Amino acid sequence: MARDRQQTEDFVSPVRRLLVGILVLSMFATFLIWRIDNPRVERFRMMVIDAVVPNFDWAMAPVTGVINLLSDFQSYQRLAQQNSDLRRELQDMKSWREAAIQLDQENARLRDLINVQLDPQLTRITGVVQADSGSPFRQSVLLNVGARDGILDGWPAMDGIGLVGRISGVGNETSRVILVTDTSSQIPVTIQPSGQRAILSGDNTINPLLQFIEDPDQVKPGDRVVTSGDGGVFPADLLVGQLARGTDGRPRARLSADLERIEFLRVLRSQPTARINDAGSLLAPLNAPVLPIEADPETEAEFLEGGGDG
Repeated sequence: MARDRQQTEDFVSPVRRLLVGILVLSMFATFLIWRIDNPRVERFRMMVIDAVVPNFDWAMAPVTGVINLLSDFQSYQRLAQQNSDLRRELQDMKSWREAAIQLDQENARLRDLINVQLDPQLTRITGVVQADSGSPFRQSVLLNVGARDGILDGWPAMDGIGLVGRISGVGNETSRVILVTDTSSQIPVTIQPSGQRAILSGDNTINPLLQFIEDPDQVKPGDRVVTSGDGGVFPADLLVGQLARGTDGRPRARLSADLERIEFLRVLRSQPTARINDAGSLLAPLNAPVLPIEADPETEAEFLEGGGDG
């Protein structure tokens, strides 16, 4: 058995060497043929290619598939990179779009602040909202104008369209505005066109209540709500909003001012109303003596003829 193995190994080794030598010679000959620059050799190469290559399509199929797969993978990488670049550009475009929308809204509010017509006797100071109170029980905002700008407590504050609140607390460089939605806000208003008087009462909701309406049957949703000027709290005819019915059926005011996006506020210099402390000439003081009134003779005669009636 050992001899048979040795003979078999001795037979395989020479054959292997012979095949390797023939392969090396064939490759060397092929290399030389492909490197020789001669017309006859070129014709020979073309004949070999025409005879061999078409018959080896089946052998080239896996190679072609692998090449196509690599090409597709490279194309996929390029597409993934382009997709990532497009996503990044889209994100940048979204940020620019938000910036453009904010600028457009800011410009619109500034145009409203310029174009809104008010009482010519009312002058105004425009301030930028710096922060809000952040409390669910107190709704207010801070402005970057204060005592150095001549701001006084009680002055009304508006955005580009409607009433927002009033000044309640003034510092040297800042002031606080209590919004009309705050529970401490009570504003006399008039409901037009019926002219009914009411009180706008804040309840920490976006639509404050309209209480103490003189005749509720004469008002309807959509009526215009403006300040009445009663009590000297606010100047008259400042726009507040429109009357609406709440889910509970109670009358509320749909504010014209957008309290969710307040950036600029216009503080109106409200001149104090004149107070009458002394009795006028039409009313006599309480301790004044009653003077007799001289009767007209003709009136007295008519009175007597009528039997004293009237």
